[in-house]
Amino acid sequence: MNNGFVFTSLSFTDRSAMIAAAGLALALMPVPLAAAIVPAAATKTTAPAKSGVAQARKSAAKPKAKSKTVAPPVVTVPLVEPVRTEAAQRMVAWIASAHDNGSLPYAIIDKQAASLSLFSAKGEFLGETPVLLGIGIGDDSTPGVGAKDLADIGPAERTTPAGRFVAKFGMAFGRQRVLWVDYANSVALHAVITTHKKEQRVERLLSPSPEDNRISFGCINVGTSFYTKQVRPLFLKKGGVVYILPDTKPLETVFPRVRLLPYLAASAAQ
Repeated sequence: MNNGFVFTSLSFTDRSAMIAAAGLALALMPVPLAAAIVPAAATKTTAPAKSGVAQARKSAAKPKAKSKTVAPPVVTVPLVEPVRTEAAQRMVAWIASAHDNGSLPYAIIDKQAASLSLFSAKGEFLGETPVLLGIGIGDDSTPGVGAKDLADIGPAERTTPAGRFVAKFGMAFGRQRVLWVDYANSVALHAVITTHKKEQRVERLLSPSPEDNRISFGCINVGTSFYTKQVRPLFLKKGGVVYILPDTKPLETVFPRVRLLPYLAASAAQ
């Protein structure tokens, strides 16, 4: 006799009792077993979708790539060369052609114009400034003048010598560092001295005429700003060459190789 026949043959009351008994048996089952009977579809849970706020926070947390800024190119405009005396022009051309300065920066001091032209080791013009010079007119230092006290040096001995000098920084009287041009004769290049107000050295530098620029004992004075910002940084490490043009002597007497300038120019043109 099959189970279906028995179930259908039972009365309504008996079938109700069987259903109730089956429900009670299911309720009394252990939890793991009861869970196994529940359909799998009923136990599956769906993870909540990520909200737009969470996505925005995640995007904001990512570091943004920094954009590279390109600096504009530096354009260097060469300085305009000033109008010079004929002797100074010849010296500028000869030094550039002969490379007489070697690998050192240099300065050309034109005593007749009371001016200093400054150049880099490669011959680039860096600037020009007025200078104060020795009160005496002449191109040679008096023998032994460097060993004398200032009070013992007469006006005629207070000359700025002409010639080519390899200048370097060193100590002077009063523990002051100066650019020694001719150490043996105590000729230095330094910032203008303002201790003696009656000499009006600053005013002499600022005047347009070179006639009143003769006041020193032989040293070369330049403006403080030009000396501090241009001369000292340029000559500080290795020194440099200082060319002092003559007052009274011919240029070729003091600088004989200037005579070779036409040949050097012709050779460079070929």
